[in-house]
Amino acid sequence: MKRVVITGMGVISPVGNSLKAFWDGLLAGVCGVGPITRFDTEGFKAKLAAEVKDFNPADFGMDVPTQRRMDKFTQYAVAAAKQAVEESGIVGTVEPERLGVYVGSGIGGMSTFVEQSNRLNERGPSRVSALFIPMMISNMAAGTIAIQYNAQGPCLPTVTACATSTHAVGEAYRAIAHGYADAIVAGGTEATITPLAVAGFTTCMALSLEQDPLKASLPFDARRAGFVMGEGAGILVLEEYERAVKRGAHIYAEICGYGNTCDAYHVTAPRPDGSGGARAMELALREAALSDEDCLYINAHGTGTPLNDKSETLAIKRALGEEAARRAIISSTKSMTGHMLGAAGAVELIASAKAVEEGVVPPTIGLTEPDPECDLDYTPLTARRANLTIAVSTSLGFGGHNGTLLLKKWEEAPLCS
Repeated sequence: MKRVVITGMGVISPVGNSLKAFWDGLLAGVCGVGPITRFDTEGFKAKLAAEVKDFNPADFGMDVPTQRRMDKFTQYAVAAAKQAVEESGIVGTVEPERLGVYVGSGIGGMSTFVEQSNRLNERGPSRVSALFIPMMISNMAAGTIAIQYNAQGPCLPTVTACATSTHAVGEAYRAIAHGYADAIVAGGTEATITPLAVAGFTTCMALSLEQDPLKASLPFDARRAGFVMGEGAGILVLEEYERAVKRGAHIYAEICGYGNTCDAYHVTAPRPDGSGGARAMELALREAALSDEDCLYINAHGTGTPLNDKSETLAIKRALGEEAARRAIISSTKSMTGHMLGAAGAVELIASAKAVEEGVVPPTIGLTEPDPECDLDYTPLTARRANLTIAVSTSLGFGGHNGTLLLKKWEEAPLCS
């Protein structure tokens, strides 16, 4: 098995459109939630979202004709990939056949789907755009990135709802570890702040209906009442350790564990005992061989829904044991970014990599009334310094999909067993 490290990261998010802006925003406790501006919310119960702000595709090399051929979810992915790839310096150092792209989206081109459906109904079938299908399908972000960087190796867009990009990165890790690629651009993207998506998530009682942005996304708080829809993209460059060191690449962290399970229980609700999520975490922990001396940070799925946060607390205790669970430092960055759906796992893994690299845990903002059933250390309100050696990022998706990734702090000495 080959070792796998992270050598580049890029972010488009509700709290910043670069790695630095994103990380600075998290540490400052910036709330990315606000009133929806993409459409008129008259008649909608949910009126808040965590929108990406001040995004200009031209800043990331996309001219107007190119922009018109891409749904926003692909634009976000291309922008985040540009940041990650350029930072990694991977271009020109790996053969095209050994460079892969694993970038997923939970939903894909929702806005394109709605726009073209309206055009069909209003103007007839001949007026549907020839670009409708290639703009809408959720694999197009991966395909576009592969074309841009001539990545002719494995290309695998995942679709596992809110666990999408955790699984994308996890499967990329596996592919490099087993020798199928030397480097893979991996992550996820989402752009679903549309009337149809907001209405759909509202009617299935998933969204917060709170009107105050500072009280809407409240993971692990007794007042929590649903998640806030977010959007954006998180992209990482994963690379085989030996070649990354040889070319002098900056290494953020080493990926040392991955767990992938399914609840096989319900289309939207997690198992109440948290057993499915716990098994995913156990698999990642077992692969990485966690020791009692490790200082563990967990970037929780932490959506702010009544069912998730309670069952996730149980899952953490079940995976670690009660004593170790109480030693772990945990937070939910969704309190700031909202729930970025298919992009969430990759963006939260990026936050985890920065946390373990710099020894700082981002906070769970808004957590002022802890739920007695969520009784672990969830880092309320402000960031905290800690001598972290391990970071775990968990994602739990509709359909019962569970994913966990484990990072170790990068040092010159070998870390993964």
